[in-house]
Amino acid sequence: MRTKLLFTAALIFLGTCFVTNAQNDTRLGAMVAYGTEIENVGIGVNAEIPVMEKLNISPGFIYYFPKDEYGVSLNWWEINGNANYYFVENQSLNFYGIAGLNYTHVKFDFDESPFGDSSMETSDGRFGVNLGAGANFEIGSGITPFAEVKYVIIDGSQLVIGAGVKFSI
Repeated sequence: MRTKLLFTAALIFLGTCFVTNAQNDTRLGAMVAYGTEIENVGIGVNAEIPVMEKLNISPGFIYYFPKDEYGVSLNWWEINGNANYYFVENQSLNFYGIAGLNYTHVKFDFDESPFGDSSMETSDGRFGVNLGAGANFEIGSGITPFAEVKYVIIDGSQLVIGAGVKFSI
């Protein structure tokens, strides 16, 4: 199930990049992120698709590594649909503001439930809002390192700090 979800998300991102905009400014990226609520590291993919001067649409997906503590297994992932507005652009460094929507899915597996069952599982998904900022470091090639920080406003809000590379496609 998880593999199908990741594969579907990747196809959506690639399809969006190729269908929406055939310009050279479209980028596809990979990142490492840290979430303060889950207190764990995750990996993700994102895209950056120009729609207007200084404005890009940036879909993204982050999967946090599973976490096991005190007999509870936690699985957490998020899908983001952001708008990046570039307010400072120069030859080596481009700063942008982030605003968008977030869907976070959390699944708990308990080794022993309080009702005597051998195990119990529950999951929840919530919609939220992303606010943040990021920077692209232009190094003069088709590869662009970047860093982002965003706050996800949702029940169980968290700060997400991420860094990675974007590839021009």
